[in-house]
Amino acid sequence: MIQLAFIMLVVAALGSLYRIAAGPTLADRIIALDLALISLMGGIAIDAANRGTARYMILIVVIAIIGFTATVAASRFMEVEGRERQHHAHQDPPTAAPGGSS
Repeated sequence: MIQLAFIMLVVAALGSLYRIAAGPTLADRIIALDLALISLMGGIAIDAANRGTARYMILIVVIAIIGFTATVAASRFMEVEGRERQHHAHQDPPTAAPGGSS
């Protein structure tokens, strides 16, 4: 049963690695990175349960904190970038100087 769980996590991780490479958008890559980290945390948790130890639980917590922080930072970056694009799209096109040039 543990082998099946590991196989499912590996399949999920491989799918997320494909999505990280293929994109097509930054949001897709961010979500795929979250999935890869969750798969890693699941694998560590399954291994810890199989060994009957809680030694690696702090590692899971650290990975979760890093993943959360990276997701928040990337989403903040996307928000600011989106505002800048929207701002540039709504600017009026440049007009000719008064009096014109001949």
